[in-house]
Amino acid sequence: MSMTWWRQSESCWPPQPDPELRPARARSPAAAPAAKGLPTCFLSPAIMHSRTGKPAPQPVPADASALLRLVLPIMRRFRRQLLWGFTCLAAAHLLQLTIPRYLKTGVDELAQGAATGQRLAFLGGCILLTAAGTGILRYSWRVLLIGFSRHLETELRDRLTAHVLRMDQAFFDRRSPGDIMAHASNDLGAVQMAFGMGLAAAADAAVMSVAAVLFMAHISPSLTLTAALPLPVLAVVSWLLSRELHRRFDRVQAQFGLLTEFARNTLVSIRMIKSCTREEQQLREFDRLGQDYAALNIRTAFIQGLLLPAAMLTGSVAALLVLRSGGGMVISGTISLGDFVAFISYFAMLSPPLAAVGWAVGMIRRGLTSLARTARLLAEASVLTASLRRDAACPAQILQSCPRISLRQLSFFYPGSVSPTLVGINLEVSPGLLGITGRTGSGKSTLCRILLRQYPTADGSYFFAGHDVNCLDPALVREHISYAGRESPLFSGTAAENISLARPDATIEEIMEAAHLAAVHEEIMAMPEGYRTRLGEKGLRLSGGQRQRIAIARALLADRPVLVIDDALSALDAETGAEVFAAVRARQRGRSLILVSHHLPLLACADHVLILEQGRIADQGSHAELLARSAYSQSGIK
Repeated sequence: MSMTWWRQSESCWPPQPDPELRPARARSPAAAPAAKGLPTCFLSPAIMHSRTGKPAPQPVPADASALLRLVLPIMRRFRRQLLWGFTCLAAAHLLQLTIPRYLKTGVDELAQGAATGQRLAFLGGCILLTAAGTGILRYSWRVLLIGFSRHLETELRDRLTAHVLRMDQAFFDRRSPGDIMAHASNDLGAVQMAFGMGLAAAADAAVMSVAAVLFMAHISPSLTLTAALPLPVLAVVSWLLSRELHRRFDRVQAQFGLLTEFARNTLVSIRMIKSCTREEQQLREFDRLGQDYAALNIRTAFIQGLLLPAAMLTGSVAALLVLRSGGGMVISGTISLGDFVAFISYFAMLSPPLAAVGWAVGMIRRGLTSLARTARLLAEASVLTASLRRDAACPAQILQSCPRISLRQLSFFYPGSVSPTLVGINLEVSPGLLGITGRTGSGKSTLCRILLRQYPTADGSYFFAGHDVNCLDPALVREHISYAGRESPLFSGTAAENISLARPDATIEEIMEAAHLAAVHEEIMAMPEGYRTRLGEKGLRLSGGQRQRIAIARALLADRPVLVIDDALSALDAETGAEVFAAVRARQRGRSLILVSHHLPLLACADHVLILEQGRIADQGSHAELLARSAYSQSGIK
């Protein structure tokens, strides 16, 4: 390869932005109709397959057994609370069912002329005491059962968060933040409602219905059968509608994920949107997504809205049959007037459960749909974890103070990509300064991501401290490497919190020392509250150079044996960049420092320089060796 580029770039400082090759991205087939017309920069990526030697794990369909495995351990932990809740529910209904017996006694005594004022007052007092006891028990079971649903929601949210934090970069290429946020908000909210009010309403309806039917059968079995004639029709209708409700609610949740992701991307990119005067276009796109979400909800509500009228119609038909048949039985003397009043009272108690059937079925169906979505997300496995070799002993710690890194014929495809990003990379990283440079898109940042174990590699291609990385826990590798990138993210916390991210126990003196080395201490102290100043979302209050220096201070404070600086000096002027680089190099003396840059005065200090071209090592050697091989070597330009 001609070294013309190496010499021509020598005067280019600061370098222009160097976007690396990105993972190939595609919409998932299911989301394609809903995402039509969405700007590509706001679409969630989907990983189709992996070309790294290890197949990407596929989501496991969430069947009934998977859902049970998800909730049963939590239910077992709160079994006493559930037991007391259902006990209070059953006791409340049994107590309430005694009220018609008092009514029957009073009506029969009035019909026979045996009632007295004292007797009626006694029966009225019994009814009041029974109602009060029922109210206390109802309050108790609501607190216990709905309280359990809040515990369930908390447990699932904690588990979901822990699972997401353990996942690798390929997972976040597949799923957008908006989709994950939809799972953590809408889906878990629906699960809470299903296992709270939905489960309580279903249990309430079941206990009340069974108990009321038994009391009704005790009065008149034939009249009870007459009242139950319309119920099979209600069961069939509810089953058919609930199936359609499940399908439609699944589409609602998927659309909510798209809407959330679009809103999130719009807010975090607000400066770019304003600079490009894209406000109106973004508003129209958000309105379109919102309209689609509203339309899906309306179609879902159309199905859910049919459940309650179907239940009420069934109850009305049953009441008409009871009135006609029961009235004839009273006239013929088959049952007494008091029995008929008690039967009507019991039947009236069935009306709320029948009316709640549609509401409860809809809520439980929505909750199970959301629980299935959550189970599918939790079933996704990390590609890095899946690529670990189980046939080899995995060391619990690295014994070398400065681990050596070896890449042997490393090739890498981004999942979903048909062309390799890195091809046949052979590299040895030992204590000292390694420089990496190359044209835009040559694979420099990808190489850094591989070193940081963000993506899997084939067996025998990446060795860390003498061990194949597929025999090491990814966290064990990462805890030996500090990283500062061109666009290292900052959080909305304080300056001190951002710098001490990797070492939250660091003292303020250590934080200030790291900031001094990164030449950002004076600028932090000039802020209104110094190191306690909140930096805003993604550090938007800071300049690009300030953000990069805080990221470098964070990496220095971590104090790890390997430090990777991926073009993190690109936003600095030449003088400040040289000052920061000198401090970093002095701090990292005796350890490994990997510098990705276009700035040749910095690379000239490297012990070894790597030049990448289209994912391959085009040339390597010291600065002097590379100059000697340059096409300009005879021109006298040094």
